[in-house]
Amino acid sequence: MKYAIVSKKDAYSHEVENKIRKILDENHWIYDEENPNIVICVGGDGTLLYALHCYIQQLDKINFLGIHTGTLGFFTDYTDEELDQCMYDILHKQPDIFTSSLLEIKLDNLEKPIYALNEMRVENIVKSQEMEIYIDGEYFETCKGSGICLSTQAGSTAYNRSLGGAIIDSGISLMQLCEITSIQHSKQRSLGNPYIMMNDRIITMRSNTFDTAYLCYDHLNMPLKDTSEIVCKMSNLKVRFARYREYSYLKRLKNLY
Repeated sequence: MKYAIVSKKDAYSHEVENKIRKILDENHWIYDEENPNIVICVGGDGTLLYALHCYIQQLDKINFLGIHTGTLGFFTDYTDEELDQCMYDILHKQPDIFTSSLLEIKLDNLEKPIYALNEMRVENIVKSQEMEIYIDGEYFETCKGSGICLSTQAGSTAYNRSLGGAIIDSGISLMQLCEITSIQHSKQRSLGNPYIMMNDRIITMRSNTFDTAYLCYDHLNMPLKDTSEIVCKMSNLKVRFARYREYSYLKRLKNLY
């Protein structure tokens, strides 16, 4: 079995990484950063998102497993205190594979699409961002404010939650649209509430100028200068999570609050 480890950049996570490598190497696993069968993420949800984007071109060939070196996360199945159990499980058990679809984001001035597991956001902290929202080609609303957040089920507990969006149960494939501090008055009115959509919808965002706005996706961001249209949909690309024991979404949700 070929494996790679992506760890948080702190001394303790690095120590856990070294323990994992020692155990797996002793059991004749091969460390291969270029073409691993499994990527073990040591840190938290942010570490797993980082690893996902490092291997974005190989997602159909890789399983991901998370070990949390802090409090329990949504993408991590073991804590650092359960490291021995984790090592036993991956050496002796066959995992169930749980998949989660990514958002596909296309900009009219970029050739290749961008992908996100949690969410994409169009944000502008310089001035109010006005944009027209179309769903399946039909005009939906004109939103003016700080921006828009489009999240997946996986991202419903992340930035979406801070906007008052709904938390979506595990296993449901959908998209959720939330406005970010939208302006609402007699001359400017938009939905102003989270909108949960089927996973086959296509969302288009258009503006005369996105020049001072940023596209934020998962932990990454990029300026939207020279962009006039953004098209989002659920991708056929999926991330594969290796689960060696029962997964309780409710337990993780309760730990959140």
